[in-house]
Amino acid sequence: MEKDLKISRRTFLAAAGGTIISIGLPGTFIRLAEAEQRVLAASIRPDGKPRLPPGQAAIEKIQDMGGTPGTATVANWRLSIDGEVERPIVLSFQELLNLEQVQITCDIHCVTGWTLLDSKWSGVRLSTIMDIVKPRKNGKFIIFKAAAGYTSNIPISEINKDNVILAHSFFGDKLPKENGAPVRALVPDRYFYKSAKWLEAIKISSRDEPGYWERQG
Repeated sequence: MEKDLKISRRTFLAAAGGTIISIGLPGTFIRLAEAEQRVLAASIRPDGKPRLPPGQAAIEKIQDMGGTPGTATVANWRLSIDGEVERPIVLSFQELLNLEQVQITCDIHCVTGWTLLDSKWSGVRLSTIMDIVKPRKNGKFIIFKAAAGYTSNIPISEINKDNVILAHSFFGDKLPKENGAPVRALVPDRYFYKSAKWLEAIKISSRDEPGYWERQG
């Protein structure tokens, strides 16, 4: 979910009985067949958690999830990383590409009730960037800053996970504008509103700073 998303989980689930799901955003979500849903609901991840969490519906692909797009392009995009770090930096898109690149396959989940399984992303691990800026010991939280004032917050311990990346590609193609181009955060083990689109800055903070949705209560 992003900035202009105004739909409750109950509303989404009430509409999820058919094959085509409309959730009040541009386009529709195509839901997997009921037999597939049941198989997935019974699947267990290596960490012992269900692959399809209770109340989630697996979909075939994600659509535009709303929000206010940024104006940056590959040519002029810049990412500042500062706060409680020893070496604050500003990266261009090309400098991001010059860092070690990874490809990951992961499941992503939205609080509105949809899950996209085996999504494929390319980008740079957040830990790679943290190795460069060197967070101070009192740096406890990562604050993603995105277009139109959108922010999301995660504990700095998330950088220890190999699947937390700054993504610039989706299923082998450049990240679509509606899904956060040129670069978005990707934090698969948390609900998707934490994976800020149209990323502009990262701040390492000594204290937790509530993100957009937390500030809305």
